Amino acid sequence: FNIISMAIKLFNLVLLTISISLFIPNLPQVVAKSAVVELTEDNWRLMLDGEWMVEFFAPWCPACKSLEPTWKAFSSWSEDLNIKVGQVDITTSPGLSGRFIVTALPTIYHVKEGEFRQYKGARDKSSLISYIEDAKWQQTEPLPSWKSPTSFQMGIIANFFKLSQVLKGLHTDLMETYGIPSWGSYVLFAVSTIIVGAIMGLILVCIIDFFYPPKSEKTKSGEKQETQEDTSEEEISKEDLIDDNSELEKNSGTDTDEAEHDSENEKDEVESSARLINQEAGGDSKSNTLNKKSPNTSQNNSPAHSPQARKRKPRKD
Repeated sequence: FNIISMAIKLFNLVLLTISISLFIPNLPQVVAKSAVVELTEDNWRLMLDGEWMVEFFAPWCPACKSLEPTWKAFSSWSEDLNIKVGQVDITTSPGLSGRFIVTALPTIYHVKEGEFRQYKGARDKSSLISYIEDAKWQQTEPLPSWKSPTSFQMGIIANFFKLSQVLKGLHTDLMETYGIPSWGSYVLFAVSTIIVGAIMGLILVCIIDFFYPPKSEKTKSGEKQETQEDTSEEEISKEDLIDDNSELEKNSGTDTDEAEHDSENEKDEVESSARLINQEAGGDSKSNTLNKKSPNTSQNNSPAHSPQARKRKPRKD
């Protein structure tokens, strides 16, 4: 009886240890998982309110799998740090991977009051906690406005990523459901791309023709005539300019000849006037010499100097 009771106690102890080993290690994981907020394309704008640390991961990523326990342990500090910890699965939300330009996995973003900063520190729990406690995120510049996930252009990129995910799902459906080989699926995508591109090009041409209609043949012929008239007018104007220049050259030549002729006439007149002046100057000199001689003769011819006047003078007693 004692042996049976001892065996039962040992069996109960083994069951207790097995239960403890199975359930107790899972308790922190359950608590940590409850603190992580799953973000999708429908509720991702929750991170615009308050302070967040968000991880972008994929289930097939080995680095993401190794970071998972650390991230869940870090999320257990969310209440103490007054933040929220989130996760984004890019396989189910491909648009967010395009909106945040996720080029490597895992990628961590710090979000506060609508400002986005990419975390590039160590991936351990203490580094993540000190990044929030010591406000080390202030040392990192936020994303510019044109690169912000809330901008219009990043929304367009997100839609392109969604389209790529839809095409990927269609590719898998064609292979798995309809049994089409992969090369056949690629051929179908290529043909459909060509057809869609042709249709879009046709629509674009129609829109351009609607807003900017093509010119008719009458307008084209009228424009040709106008261009010909313009060219003829330009040629006529050029010929007129050439004629005017030739006339100006001729007139300038005749003006120079006349000027030379006038200068020669002026020279002749100056020479003739000089000759006349010299002649007049010579005649004046002769008359002056005659006048110098005439006073003597006039004195001799005067009545006082005549012999009769000499006789008539009274005699002095």
